[in-house]
Amino acid sequence: MDTLSKENLLYFLDNKPYINMTNACTNSCVFCVRNQKEDVQGAKLWLDKDNTTSSDVITQIEENIKKVLTAGEIVFCGYGEPLIKINEVIEICKYLKEKYPSLKIRINTNGHANAIHKRNVAPELAPYIDIISISLNAENEEKYNLVSKPKIDNAYEEVKRFIRACVEEKIYTIASIVDKVPNYPVNKERCEVIAKSLGAKFRSRDFIENGY
Repeated sequence: MDTLSKENLLYFLDNKPYINMTNACTNSCVFCVRNQKEDVQGAKLWLDKDNTTSSDVITQIEENIKKVLTAGEIVFCGYGEPLIKINEVIEICKYLKEKYPSLKIRINTNGHANAIHKRNVAPELAPYIDIISISLNAENEEKYNLVSKPKIDNAYEEVKRFIRACVEEKIYTIASIVDKVPNYPVNKERCEVIAKSLGAKFRSRDFIENGY
């Protein structure tokens, strides 16, 4: 089946496997690649039916398991916020950790999970993931709202609380920003100070026009 017509729950970017869990998201970030194109290296990531189950994802992983294991790491990151579907994410992570314990698992998230689910989900994730990368995106609430366009209240404070919660669970936690977004400058140095004050590592990546 042509990758542009297939429901790509698993896709590869530079030979690294990524899981496209859902298209739903509580942000509409100005830099998001899904606002620029419908595919990543030929894999269409807009889902026709956004009803993915853990079994659906596991099936696609197993179909590509040699390539996945060769990469050494698998990342939850697609055209939506993976932790909206936290139960399915945990089921997949548990399966992978039990069957392929050497495979590293990372989640890229907007940091809204606790607000979405009305509870602290960090303890639920901690036994199964190796790294969590959380989008801090800006140095204050006003700029965060401009860059991230959140659909939940108090989103910036929720992100910072989630970063701290993951750190407290001893998950390797990265707070990230996208730098050099046209018309949306952020204070990189201030963001790094905030990340470190929350106990997280800091990562900045430059905006890339039209994705990858």
